[in-house]
Amino acid sequence: MAVITKVPNVVFKTRVRDESIGGTNPFRWQDRTTQEIFAGKRVVVFSLPGAFTPTCSTSHLPRYEELYQDFKALGVDQVICISVNDAFVMFQWGKQQGAQNVFLLPDGNGEFTRKMGMLVDKSNLGFGLRSWRYSMVVNDGNIEKIFIEPGFDDNCPTDPFEVSDADTMLAYLKEARTAVAV
Repeated sequence: MAVITKVPNVVFKTRVRDESIGGTNPFRWQDRTTQEIFAGKRVVVFSLPGAFTPTCSTSHLPRYEELYQDFKALGVDQVICISVNDAFVMFQWGKQQGAQNVFLLPDGNGEFTRKMGMLVDKSNLGFGLRSWRYSMVVNDGNIEKIFIEPGFDDNCPTDPFEVSDADTMLAYLKEARTAVAV
């Protein structure tokens, strides 16, 4: 697995609410570039295999949502969840989860995930190509710290969830703040 130091340049296909559209589905497509999302900001990103899946829905997203204010207090501008799912799935999952703070960013084509070197085959679960579970701190487009779950492999028989969790990220941010202060 190659180590990268900057987030890759991609265009994310997102949906945004636009009341001028009217009707029961007032959303329009909006392209969001890596530059728009990460430039000049310190962002916590966590990536997971899929919306509505057990660990992602019961632990991964809810805990980042719960600790959102703690991340903000440590100088994080935004918390983003990326998954190789389309904008419609990510929107419905966010509604079902009651996500208010974490921005759910669809990587429908898996381009960001592939360029991060995190795209894996999960055909053994009927998922096809998905993201390996990881988290990172991105500072102005540069990867400051990344936590990658062990066992990275196609068709991994397990779904490790040991280091990409919100508590590990929070501990890192607290430690990084202390190191800077010393």
